[in-house]
Parts: sequence; C-alpha cells; structure tokens
Amino acid sequence: MKSISCKVLVVGAGPGGYVAAIRAGQLGLDTVIVEADRVGGTCLIRGCIPSKALIHAATRYEELCAHANKEKLGISLGSKPELKFTKTIAWKDSVVDKLNGGVEALLEKAGVHIIEGWANFSDAKTCTVETADGALSIKAEHVILANGSSATELPNIPYGKNVISSTEALQLDEVPESLAIIGAGYIGLELGIAYRKLAAKVTFVEGIDRILPLYDKEITRPIEMWLKKHDTQVIFQARAQSVTEVNGKPVLIYTDKNGEEQQLPADKVLVTVGRRPNTLGWGLEKMCIDMNGPFIKVDDQNRTAMKNVWAIGDLVGEPMLAHKASAQGEMVAEIIAGHRRAFDPVAIPAVCFTEPEIVGVGLTPGEAQAQGYETLVGKFPFAAIGKALTMEAGSDGGFVRVTARKDNQVILGIHAVGAHAAELSGEFALALEMGARLDDLAHTIHVHPTLSEATMEASMSALGKAIHIGI
Repeated sequence: MKSISCKVLVVGAGPGGYVAAIRAGQLGLDTVIVEADRVGGTCLIRGCIPSKALIHAATRYEELCAHANKEKLGISLGSKPELKFTKTIAWKDSVVDKLNGGVEALLEKAGVHIIEGWANFSDAKTCTVETADGALSIKAEHVILANGSSATELPNIPYGKNVISSTEALQLDEVPESLAIIGAGYIGLELGIAYRKLAAKVTFVEGIDRILPLYDKEITRPIEMWLKKHDTQVIFQARAQSVTEVNGKPVLIYTDKNGEEQQLPADKVLVTVGRRPNTLGWGLEKMCIDMNGPFIKVDDQNRTAMKNVWAIGDLVGEPMLAHKASAQGEMVAEIIAGHRRAFDPVAIPAVCFTEPEIVGVGLTPGEAQAQGYETLVGKFPFAAIGKALTMEAGSDGGFVRVTARKDNQVILGIHAVGAHAAELSGEFALALEMGARLDDLAHTIHVHPTLSEATMEASMSALGKAIHIGI
C-alpha cells in the first residue's frame, strides 16, 4: 500500500471542505482533500446550485406561458412555448459542470492535492482511501471532517424507481404529470413549486399544521397564497405510511388528521423530510470523538474532543447551510495556520427559494418577545416600492420586516418575503453583525429605485416616520 503524510487532511469537498482546503493551501499548509464523489459536494452537485437552476428555468417557462395567445406587457406569443425537459436538465448540468471545474481549478491553484475515493479511518489521524490506482494510506497532523449530510429516508417508504429524494428530483428525464411530496419544508416547497410551474400537479403531505415551520405565519402567508392561486394542495396533519403500486404507478398511503387512511395516486413520490449528518461508514467510531445527539460535538473553534481533529458544516448541527460550512472551513484553516479566530456569528441568514422567496436573519418578533425583549417592529410592503412594481413583483403580498429592541433600538432580526428577496440577505446579515440600530438603516441612503429601499422604509416605520406608506 502506498502512503503519504500531510499537514492538513480534509475529508469531503463540499462548500465546507473545499473552502477549508483552499484557505489552508493559500496559507502555505501542505493540504490533501479526499472526495468520493465530485468536488463541490451536495450543494454544488445535487442541491443548492442545480435546484436554483431548475427553479430559474421553471420560472422562465411559466413567464413565457403567461404571454401565450394573449397580450401581457404589450408582449404576446402566438402559441404556448415548447418545453424540452431533457435539454433543461442538460443546461442545469452544464452550470454544475462549470462550477465543479472552477472549484477543482481553485484547489489546484492553492496547491491542494485532490484524491478521489472513500476515506476510512483506522485512528483519528490515519485513513485508507480506495482509489482507482489502489489503496492509499494518509497520515495527517490535522484532520478536518467535512463529510456533509444526506437526505433522510423514511424506513417504511424506501427510495426506489417511483419514490425519490431531492437528488433524483433534479435528474428526471420528464416532468411528472402528478407529484406527491412528503414534507412541506424548504426543500419540498422549492422543488414542488418549480414542478408546479412546469405544469405538474403537485400535492404536499405535511405532518404538522403549517408549511415552513422555521418561519412565522406572517412570513409564510404569501407562499400559501401562491399555492392556493396555483391549485396546489397541502394536506396538513397527515402521516405518510407507505407507498404501493397500482398499474405501475405509486400510490401514497397516509393517515389524515382524523386518523383515517387515505390514498394519493401520483407519478412520483418525493420524500423531503430533512437531512441527516454523514457519520456512518468511514470510521468515526475509531476517532474518540464526542457526540452531540446525531452530530459531532465541537467548541467555538470547531475543535472536536480529539486533539487536532476538527469538524465543520452539516456534521456539527443546525443550521445545515452551505454558507455556514464555508465560514467554519475558512476559520479552521486559519486557526491551524496560527491565526486567532472563533466561530461566533451574531446570526446566520437563511433563504428559502420559494415563490415568493423568503429570507430571515436573527429573531422574529415572537422569538424576541419570548426571550424577554420589548420590541419595535416596522414592516414595509413591496407593493409600495417602485422597483418591485416595475418587475411585476409588488402583488405577491411581500414585505420587509425589521425587529428591534425598544430600549436602545438595536436590531434583533430582519425578515422578508417577496420576489428576489434573497438578494437582500447580505444587508440584513451585515446589519446584525455590525450591531446596527434602526437609525443606521433608516438614515443610510438607499439607491432608488431598488428593492433595498424597503429595508430603509421598514426601519423608518419602526421609528414611526415612514415616508411612502401611511402610519
């Protein structure tokens, strides 16, 4: 068996691992990264990027359909646009391929040694990788675990030809006529709305009494309006039990809120009930690492209980977001290089690419009150923002909402729902990280006409002096 040694070994080339490896290489550390699949991880290869590409294509198709055989914005099409879905998927794959190649180039430029294969640890600092050229033993001074997560499979509804995860939902060769989705969280809603725009009949089966439980009902109301307008049913307080086949097509068996068994025929059943950390099958049990429930336990520098073994991203718990993993990866590489760092963000922004989009940073008004804060809350609708109206984005019920402490006006949270609202997340996060007060946002001159004016106006509303809406 061949063997090598290195200063830093990174396991997993997702957004946490590859960022850690690139930064370590930039800092002059001898770095090796091991990836069993393609560089980029779940986010780039089968998650964030391909799903957003599909969402974009679906939105474009829906927009074109709105001009078919009728005039809208003075534009009309003589017939309905033709959807060649295999070419849509091919375009989506081309975006993924381009970014995958870009990450590989960045790793190589940073001097990182990329090894393709599955890492299996015999102790905390030594692993064996089965590569195409045979087994390779790697011994490292520092190990960064960035193994990521996988879609959760329901034990009574295993994946198969007609029962799929989000990964397979992004690789279909045709749009299903009907799609049953188990779970109305952000993954299910993003994909379900995209397929509804592509003319599939979509039905959600959700175990609780609302969609998107991570967000409050005021924020999710515009999404509920969209689903209702587009004849998309959500069956609440329902429990998926099994999937059977009738004439070669799946039928989802579930119990409704009254405990009665119901059947939901579909062409495909998509399971989106969350993700689980990848902690099995690579020797974690041999590394003497403490656990925090299903996750690896780390401190504020992402150190594990084993000296010089670090863990980042989905392995270490919620929020399971790519940008959190990247931030942790960069930090760990710099700590190994001797820099003084700690992972202590004021807030980590989260975005849901539904229709319309949702972005949230920090506390909601309800969460702030539950923590004992007296609050000032300002809200401003996109319907009163000129830029939104010029983009046909003012009629979806969207708004920006700012929550601040009443005593000193320090901002505790900013949330928004609306078309393209995700692009406001940077300003929201920066405001909280900088300890901004309402005056800071209200008196920062925002460009007109832009959607960001709603942030300024919401802050002015909380101060009781909004200009472009009645108080």
